Amino acid sequence: MTLLDATQSNPHVDTGATEPIGASPTPSVPHWTGANPDSRWVAAARQLVPQLVERAVQHDRDGTFVADCFDELRAQGFMSLLVPTELGGGGASHAEACAVLSELARGCPSTSLSYSMHSHVVGAQVWRHHHDLPAPVLGSVAASQMTLISTGAADWIESSGSAVQVDGGFRISARKMPASGCPGGDVLVTSVCWDSAPEGPQVIHCSIPFAADGVSILPTWDTMGMRGTGSDTVVLDDVFVPDESVALIRPAGTWHPVWSIVLGTALPLIMSTYVGIAGLAAERAIELAERRAERPDVALLTGRMLNRLAVGRDTVRAMIDASDNLHFDNTREAAAAALTRKTNATEACIDTVRIALEVGGGPAFGRQNGIERLFRDVHGALYHPLSATRQERFTGRLALGLDPLDSA
Repeated sequence: MTLLDATQSNPHVDTGATEPIGASPTPSVPHWTGANPDSRWVAAARQLVPQLVERAVQHDRDGTFVADCFDELRAQGFMSLLVPTELGGGGASHAEACAVLSELARGCPSTSLSYSMHSHVVGAQVWRHHHDLPAPVLGSVAASQMTLISTGAADWIESSGSAVQVDGGFRISARKMPASGCPGGDVLVTSVCWDSAPEGPQVIHCSIPFAADGVSILPTWDTMGMRGTGSDTVVLDDVFVPDESVALIRPAGTWHPVWSIVLGTALPLIMSTYVGIAGLAAERAIELAERRAERPDVALLTGRMLNRLAVGRDTVRAMIDASDNLHFDNTREAAAAALTRKTNATEACIDTVRIALEVGGGPAFGRQNGIERLFRDVHGALYHPLSATRQERFTGRLALGLDPLDSA
């Protein structure tokens, strides 16, 4: 069942429109899943879409975190979707997880994006498991549907905050923003600067329970799009982090292989959300344009929109293929390829939704038809690492045999 099927068959589902969008029971744009369409996880995500549609408009209007949507994902076991079955999880492939995110985006983009942030942290641990490295958190996620919240995008190479070494661990103070999904999080996965390290400035990567003393959340997220992600500020006020919660200590300001793992895992998942948004916008635009279908400009714009959608889908498909179901090599070249495709997919998805506003005509400009909200949400893709200019410098310098971080 597609989103359009669900909203047309259930009069109680509020899409934000004054009437059902379109009259055809089948979508005019073929579904993209990025995985086996018979996947039970993709089917389960598709069944959730009508519930998410009901809630998405209200969360966007109020700028409130999609807590009820997260609760539903947790109740159905989605938090452990990527955890291998031998560890008690759902055993989904990376491609299946990407397809799930694309489906969820058709109901509520904020839910999909917030969930992608949890998924990529779990996925990075699955990568470790596949490479015979310790990944103890996977068992905990499977056992309790624990939600992991990452601050990696804001921290990147440089990180922020301050850490002081004490007996048995560190005392940490920092303000981490944005931290998508943090109102619904159990454990914060973050990094902090340790400037006074004996070997020179370092960055520590650690995990901190949200229930720990000194952890609080400031409701600072008030944005143009993705308004329901709860990407608020996490305040760490002299929080004690024991040594056993420190996963990595690396030199500050230099590349570390961990970033290749993160990028190769995370970017296909994150961009699957935006491919879902773009596909839905194209569907809605074509249905709005049917009454003007004979106009030559409408056909031309529709073809142009579908061209850009195909580029976005094909590019994300290439990202998924390159991840090799989380068996990829963690090289800088692999990271650069993922970053390049992220830029290309971002541009294609934004173009798709922008042109959808033209294809849909005047009705598409109204908030009641939903494309306006998708247009705001799709621009969130610009703010995941790296921005186009930083990515181009990174990729270009690496190709020229230079240190890519000098400009990143």
